[in-house]
Formats: sequence, C-alpha cells, structure tokens
Amino acid sequence: MNMRSMRSMFIYLLIAVGIMAIFLTVFKEPFGGSSEIPISRVISLASENKLESIEISGDSLTAVGSDGSQYTSRKESGSSIVEQLEVAGVRSGAGGVDVSVRGAGGIGSFFGILINFLPLIFFGAILLFMMKQAQGSTSQTFSFGKSKARVFDSDNPTVSFSDVAGVDEAKEELQEVVEFLKSPERFLALGAKIPRGVLLMGPPGVGKTLLARAVAGEAAVPFFSISGSEFVEMFVGVGASRVRDLFDQAKKHAPCIVFVDEIDAVGRHRGAGLGGGHDEREQTLNQILVEMDGFDTGTNVIVLASTNRPDILDPALLRPGRFDRRVTLDSPDVKGREEILNVHSKGKPISEDTDMEAIAKQTAGFSGADLMNLLNESAILAARRDKKTITYDEMAESIDRVIAGPERKNKVVSEREKSMVAHHEAGHALVAHLLPHADPPFKVTIVARGQTGGHTRFIPEEETQLVTQNQLEARLASALGGRVAEELVFFEVTTGAGNDLEQATNIARAMITRLGMSKKLGPRTFGKREELVFLGREISEQKDYSDTVAQTIDEEVHGLIQHAYEIARNLIDTNMGKLTALASHLIEHETIEGDDLKKLLDEASAVASN
Repeated sequence: MNMRSMRSMFIYLLIAVGIMAIFLTVFKEPFGGSSEIPISRVISLASENKLESIEISGDSLTAVGSDGSQYTSRKESGSSIVEQLEVAGVRSGAGGVDVSVRGAGGIGSFFGILINFLPLIFFGAILLFMMKQAQGSTSQTFSFGKSKARVFDSDNPTVSFSDVAGVDEAKEELQEVVEFLKSPERFLALGAKIPRGVLLMGPPGVGKTLLARAVAGEAAVPFFSISGSEFVEMFVGVGASRVRDLFDQAKKHAPCIVFVDEIDAVGRHRGAGLGGGHDEREQTLNQILVEMDGFDTGTNVIVLASTNRPDILDPALLRPGRFDRRVTLDSPDVKGREEILNVHSKGKPISEDTDMEAIAKQTAGFSGADLMNLLNESAILAARRDKKTITYDEMAESIDRVIAGPERKNKVVSEREKSMVAHHEAGHALVAHLLPHADPPFKVTIVARGQTGGHTRFIPEEETQLVTQNQLEARLASALGGRVAEELVFFEVTTGAGNDLEQATNIARAMITRLGMSKKLGPRTFGKREELVFLGREISEQKDYSDTVAQTIDEEVHGLIQHAYEIARNLIDTNMGKLTALASHLIEHETIEGDDLKKLLDEASAVASN
C-alpha cells in the first residue's frame, strides 16, 4: 500500500471519528443505572434525609441516596448548591449531607474544549481535503508533459550479465559501457570518449530487453527505462516535453543510463509522406536528436535503445555522435542455445540423464525467448504428469508444442486418412534421408498438432550461415516428397501438400530472382521490394524487368520444381519398401525419431514385398 492511499484512508478515518464524536456530543443520553432529576427534587430528598452525599462536577450533580440509588442533576451556572441546601434547612458536612466538589483535570478540560470546537474542526478538515483534491487534479494536468520513465534501484539488481547467455559479443560491447561508468579514468587517460548511445538490433525474442536489464543490474548508476510509445500522445508537443523532462532528470543523476525500448515507435524516418512536418512523432524525434547530440554536449548520459526494425530508423538518429555503437543480436547457435538452456534451467529439477546438448541441436532457429518457453512448458508437463523431475520426454514434447502447437488428442481420424498422413510424412523423411545434401530427418510423427496432421523435423549436421545451391535443391525435393508418395501409393493427391508446394515455390523463386542461381538469366536479382515505413512491412514488389524476362523467370521456377519433383519420384519409386516400412511403423506407433529412424531407413529393404 503506497503513501497516497494510506493518507486518503487516514483522512476518511478522521472524518468518520469526527461524525461519531459530534453525534455523541449532541445526542448523548445518560448511561448506567442513574436517572436525571430536577435540582428541586435533589433539595427535597436532602431535606427528607434520603441523601447521603452529593458530588459536584462543574454544573453537574451526582447524588447518592440512603438506599444506594444514584441520581444526576444540573444546577445553574454560578449558583452554590451548599447555599441552596442551607436555605432549605439542610445541614451539609458532619451529621448532614456530605457535599464534595470534584475538580476537572487538565486532560478533561482539553477534551472538553476539543469537543466544543469539534464541529468547526470537522468542517475545516473537509474543506482542506477538498482543496487538496482540487490541487492534485491541477498538478496532474500540469504533469501531463512529464516523463513516465521508471528508475531502477542499482543497489538491488534482479538481472546481471550471468543471467544472459548466447550473446557473448553483445555482452562484451555493453560490458565496456558499464566499466566506463564505473571507472572512466582508465579510458580518459587514453583519450577515449564515452559512447553517447548504443543501439541493440535483432529479431524479437533474442534478448535485447533482457540485456538492457542486465546492464541496469551491473551498472552502479541510475537506470531510466521507458518505452518509445510512451512519448507519443495525440497532443502535439507532449512527446517533446517528455523527452526534455526525461533528459533533465537524467542530467541531474549523471552519470546514468537511459533505456528506450522499441525506439522505432518515435524514430521512424521523417518525410515518409504521411503527416506533415509538425506532427507529434516528428517533434518528439527532433527533440531526441537535440538531447542526444545537440548544442549541449557536456552531459554524461548514455542512451541505450532497442529495435527490431533498424532499417526504418531516421539516418540522423543513427549517425555517430548519437548512436556510436550498433550491437546486432541474432538467434543463438547450438553452443549459445545450450548455454541459454543451462541458464533458464536453474532452479528447476532437471533429470540427470537429460542431455542439454541434444536438446540444443533439436532447437535450431529457436530464440532465447523460445528456449525459456520450452523449459517452462516442460515444467508444466512434468507437473501435469505428477513427476518430481523434468525428463527428456517432457522436453521433446515441449519442442513439438513450441513448433506446431499442442497435441490434438480428440481429433477423429479414419484409417485411410491415417495411412495417407503416414505415407506423406514418410515421403518427406525418405527423400531427405537418401539425398546427400539434404538435412537428415530427426523425427517423424503423425500426431496432429495445430493445423497440421503430422510433421517431419530435420536437423542439419552442422549449422552454417551459407546455404549452397545443392542444399536448396535437396530441400525442394524433400518438400515435394510427401506429394509424390501420395501419388505413387494412393494414385491421387490431397490438400495436405498445400503448404509444401508453397514452401517449394518460394524457395525456387528466391533462387531465381534473389540469389542468381539461374544459368539462363545469369547472376543478377529481379524485382525491387518496397516497404511502407509507418507500417514497417513489405507491401509490394516493383518490377524492374520486361515481360519477356518475367516469362523466363516463370519457366526457370517451373523447371526447378519439376526437376526436384522428378528426383523425389525416382527416389521413392526405387525405395518403395523403405517408404512402406516407415509408414507402417508410423501407423502403429505414430512417432519415430533419432537413431531408431535412421536404423529403420537403413535396414529396410528398398523393394516392397508383395
């Protein structure tokens, strides 16, 4: 509970107590066994010798009768009860009514005065509360242009560089920034200047924000974090005002780090044709440019920003002096994936026989976020199965869940459809197994997941950045293997090959138009892609070639696909026995993977038995 809510609760409690006190003051009734009688009745009882004592407290009287009964009464202000008793012939003191006077204490007098002034105090408190509320609304109106950046406590870091794996080069770049802030003398002695900005670039999920949080944990300086979208408002000038306020706060806490997440929300290229030169986003960007490297260059503030669209950022934002360093983060390799799995497996009861290296090899293309999600899914599956540890089976299942979605156990599949799916997937695996340049198949399953009735997963023997033409042609043949198997076994085709044909067509067209792998057209590219800056995606492709060349491109694409189709058909036709053996195993067991798959394809007879 924050201080603001506690203060409001205290005010409401004070108002409630004030109302109760006023109620008791105005409407109070005598409590206990006493009864209030007139003063004349008190004197009459005293003259009849029915009273033993009278106690006076201010103008209030408390009389005790001979039978133990108690009476209360009030006298006139300034009058003496002793004189009234003497006029009535009643003796006071020894042999008569015992009269005593009880003086009011200091605290009692204070509370008496407080009760008298309580209504005034109560209404004053209400008036003060209303004025405070009005003042708060006014301050909120004037704070509309204030920065919403969050400041992280460097004394209690939650993430450090040890929690980030698979991006060693990026960690090294940012480690230098942290060391510069901690001990700038070592760099200044050599004439080095602190980098004004560091831009983290990479696809979603590779750890840009996590790396920034690690910098916040490692740097012993204030760390301001804000999203690029928090600068943008419908009112022109608000974003620029927030930028000024953010950097004013940063300069007061210098040296410090300012992290802007998704900077492409405000840093997109100016003059794209949408909006004038005075729209809110451009005003905000102009203010960022001035604050980062304007007339005032003596500040010791480092700007750390992240984006997955560096191609749409304004050139003035990317020049040296603003973002001196650009750190590219990509999907981790097999070693990086293993390190990431080891980091995220801390605190989880992983079975000792689980090989993280084998899991890393099966997760080619996974980002750090995907791997974290994989381990979380594994833990959920282990808990669902009432296990005490996470085993390889849960991790293998989680890989399929991340790739294709959860298993559809309730889907009703006929025997014919099951056989078709089994032969289709067996065709993919068989062609890839037989081609020397294809990625070997690792797992084949006919378990329905997501929108697929089954899938075949391949694992490259070694991960490389370059792909040869032979490898692309092998991928084409492997993609068409399912369609070919359907034709040769069932003498008809199904809609199951729709995605395979689309994938094969995209590969073939890219080989011709982008990679220059056509002997007839030569080593050149065709077509110019256009992107809409504000939408941040490709919207069209402009033709820079004639209709004759377009016809040739279509013929070359068709030739590549037809050639791959003939290769797949020849391989499956001459190895029908292997196809049948693998399909039969899938129909019976639904899944086969690893060494068992390789052994079955190697040992099965190529000729089908009658």
